Amino acid sequence: MRGDAASFVGNIPEHYDSGLGPMIFVDYAADIARRAAASSPARVLETAAGTGIVTRQLRDVLPPSAHVTATDLNAPMLEVARTKFRPGEAVDFQPADAAALPFADGAFDTVVCQFGVMFFPQKDTSYREVHRVLAPGGRYLFSVWDSHRHNPFGRITHETAASFFSTDPPQFYMVPFSYYQIDPIKESLIAAEFTDINVAVVKLEKEIPDAARFARGLVHGNPLIDQIKARVGVDPDRIVDALAQALRQEFGADPGRMPLQAIVFSASRRASAAF
Repeated sequence: MRGDAASFVGNIPEHYDSGLGPMIFVDYAADIARRAAASSPARVLETAAGTGIVTRQLRDVLPPSAHVTATDLNAPMLEVARTKFRPGEAVDFQPADAAALPFADGAFDTVVCQFGVMFFPQKDTSYREVHRVLAPGGRYLFSVWDSHRHNPFGRITHETAASFFSTDPPQFYMVPFSYYQIDPIKESLIAAEFTDINVAVVKLEKEIPDAARFARGLVHGNPLIDQIKARVGVDPDRIVDALAQALRQEFGADPGRMPLQAIVFSASRRASAAF
């Protein structure tokens, strides 16, 4: 993962799940789970599973006979994910590095990754690893955020946090929105020997029922909070309050409405490929 921008530990998982999950993740999770289920896979791997937002959607739309393995580099995120499942549901949780997957060649029919690839320092290696663990004919589905231009909540959070620091402002919100250029991503997939590459731009409009709660999630629900604390001298709650005000100014008073835009990639391992 990419340094401190990928360290989702401490209290971050709870804030991520409750403050950001319903706002920016759950609708895209439902979308990518439906896409994954369309090919009726029996063995599904999820990387960068986080707090299980996509995992829950996968389990709900896949037949009971299908097995889901959810992985994340951050074990505390998976601890939150576990709480969403009843005993006996066919889901395994396992900490794992997406660039060094601890699975056999051809072990999965489908691999899913929502909003995780942007944080991988070894993106090309992660693509090769997914290709390796996919069975011939298997599919890789992953999503990335489009730029700040199309996701203004990210730009507003970045600018608001930066305004509290005259030097060395926190940079977390540059990372999730930095990997959106379609052609270079396609070239990386081709280099990893994927075929049948398809791209879908998925735009949503989302209601913000409570800007203050969303602002708290945006500050406390990811490594931005650690970057703020590391710089000392600024109370994170001041940033939360300023951000809530900025969100209302941009998107309207509660309930506001904001645009979201993601890019979903689908790629396949060639059916005739040999192990």
